[in-house]
Amino acid sequence: MPMNVRFSDFIRAEIEPILQAWEEFAETILPAERMDRSGLRDHAREMLLAIADDLESHQSEEERAAKSKGHGPEGKGPKGKGPSWAEVHGGDRHSSGFSVMETVSEFRALRSSVVSLWSKTHLIVSERQLGDLTRFHEAIDQAVAESLEHYATVKEMETRLFGAILVASPDPIFVLDLEGRFIYANKATADLFGLELEAILGKTAFDLGFSFASDIKPNLVTVIAEQSSFRGKFIHRFNSGIGERFEYLLAPVLDEHHHTEATVCILQDVTERTLAEEKVWHNAHHDLLTGLPNRRLFLDRLDQEIKQAKRGKAPIAVLFMDLDGFKDINDSLGHDAGDRILSEVAERLTDCVREADTVARMGGDEFTVMLTGAQQRKDVEFVARAIINALERPFRIAEQTVGLSASIGVSFYPQDACSPPALLEAADQAMYKAKDSGSDRMCFYDTLYE
Repeated sequence: MPMNVRFSDFIRAEIEPILQAWEEFAETILPAERMDRSGLRDHAREMLLAIADDLESHQSEEERAAKSKGHGPEGKGPKGKGPSWAEVHGGDRHSSGFSVMETVSEFRALRSSVVSLWSKTHLIVSERQLGDLTRFHEAIDQAVAESLEHYATVKEMETRLFGAILVASPDPIFVLDLEGRFIYANKATADLFGLELEAILGKTAFDLGFSFASDIKPNLVTVIAEQSSFRGKFIHRFNSGIGERFEYLLAPVLDEHHHTEATVCILQDVTERTLAEEKVWHNAHHDLLTGLPNRRLFLDRLDQEIKQAKRGKAPIAVLFMDLDGFKDINDSLGHDAGDRILSEVAERLTDCVREADTVARMGGDEFTVMLTGAQQRKDVEFVARAIINALERPFRIAEQTVGLSASIGVSFYPQDACSPPALLEAADQAMYKAKDSGSDRMCFYDTLYE
């Protein structure tokens, strides 16, 4: 290469070797690993060509003095309009997740790549080339200053916008340090907690007496250690009285070295939605008149008990009962009176069994009972007789005394059947056998064919 070559021409002629050296450095920058490689290289090429153009432009003594201090002229972009390439670079690097040091390192690597290759090919330099080299360093210094200035401007604006979003957010948002202490809380958080901000900051959920603190703590530990987000739920009534059911999102806050330095938490009051969903589920699985489980829920619970019984080999008894003569009472006293009788029947049946057992209404005047862990036949007989006796007591309806009786059929798992529908069917068949034998009777399925 001629000894009197201009520095700008050198950059253009040797741009590929310079970029190759630059690319090797770019691989060591963490955010660059996530960026498009060709886009990163093209960006470095544009920086070099912009510097080459700058070296060829005329500069006054004042402009050179300003550049040597890292200051550019007014209107830094092409023809004095818009942001300069260095400003664009600073904004781009901020949005790409580069730290300040990583952003500066790009320019340092670019300077090193150019000067190193120049030194290898130009052992002797002319006074003009030496001046070009000085201008190159000044151009790099100015670019660093412009890039960092815009980087800081974008970051400051982002911080202001983020702060405005936090303040205006209707959802409680707060930040916890690595010990679980509140280091930031927005207004919605203070309103929800029913506390002044000063009473929240520096405290933990344990300090504030929140019942969900012990449940959230292990999730916080996981988020910090694994740098992963976590979604959860809790039930708590705060001093404000706002809400009761909440969903929360925990997410790690990473520093520039990708170490977890805090955890941000966003709460959402889902009380109305959750209660509405629970009401829909309850109505779909319970009898609206008596509040007892309906056929669907009874079969589901029976299925769950059978699965557990298979592991523990525990017996299950299913009682199927029908109220004797209920249709005549319903016709003579009316449906309102009949509904009141059914509701009281449900209460009496529930009083005859343990809390762990299930009483359900199949529809009409048919009810079922599931007894778990009934080790002996006589235990089931005792419960069935208690039910018959309870229903024999007179019902007082519309100032009238009404008498009822019940026919009960009983089936056992696993002796009589092994599936919920089959157990129910076996108990139903036994119930009809009991009804055919007269009122206030019980019949076991295994005696039908004796």
